[in-house]
Amino acid sequence: MTETAPLPALHLAGIAKRFGEKQAVAGIDLVVPSGSFYGLVGPNGAGKTTTLSMATGLLRPDAGTAWVHGVDVWADPARAKAMIGNLADGVRLFDRLTGEQLITYTAMMFSLPREEIAGRVSDLLDLMDLREAAGTIVADYSAGMTKKAALACALVHAPRLLVLDEPFESVDPVSAANIEDVLRSYTASGGTVIVSSHSMDLVQRMCDHVAVIASGRVLAAGTVDEVRGGESLQDRFVTLVGGRHTSEGPAWLRQS
Repeated sequence: MTETAPLPALHLAGIAKRFGEKQAVAGIDLVVPSGSFYGLVGPNGAGKTTTLSMATGLLRPDAGTAWVHGVDVWADPARAKAMIGNLADGVRLFDRLTGEQLITYTAMMFSLPREEIAGRVSDLLDLMDLREAAGTIVADYSAGMTKKAALACALVHAPRLLVLDEPFESVDPVSAANIEDVLRSYTASGGTVIVSSHSMDLVQRMCDHVAVIASGRVLAAGTVDEVRGGESLQDRFVTLVGGRHTSEGPAWLRQS
């Protein structure tokens, strides 16, 4: 008897979104294999954040469908969202809570057993190097500390799919290295990570799959080696997206 292939962690079919006259996402099809570390890259305004918002149930698409491990995100949102840990760009936190209270509250919203919550919160405070700031309200956190608190909230219920929009932005190098180790262990154990980032070095170093998005469309998708095609990911990205300026800049800017 042949074994059936596992369902993709995320499957997008014809996802589209328009804001007024602007077509932000123009019918994206994407399959993210279960257990993969998937990078989503593209220039500013490419539609990455809009795509992830529709994939995770934060923004209703004008057309298309998103499935998380076979569950339709918009037909059965509660079941789908229970499997997702989401670090979304621009989503406000309950920042009048302390860091410890915020992570605890998030755990309670996911209906974790009460006896497990304190231990998980403690582990995440240590992991994110937030122990000393545990009793400080999140509104008083720096940008990097806020990002780490939000990531802790995304992890607290041990989701099957972790969707991270620019997770290392403003995060100090030591914390970033610790988080990278945790994410590698997470995918090695069967979890799936989707990371949107402007850092080609990070994507090439950490991801096994990547999709390049521009103008709301997928220009290339596959394993990192397939998309690179023998070039660095940075060079391949510039070739696909275009727009590189090769001039030396205006004369007034040069110092000699």
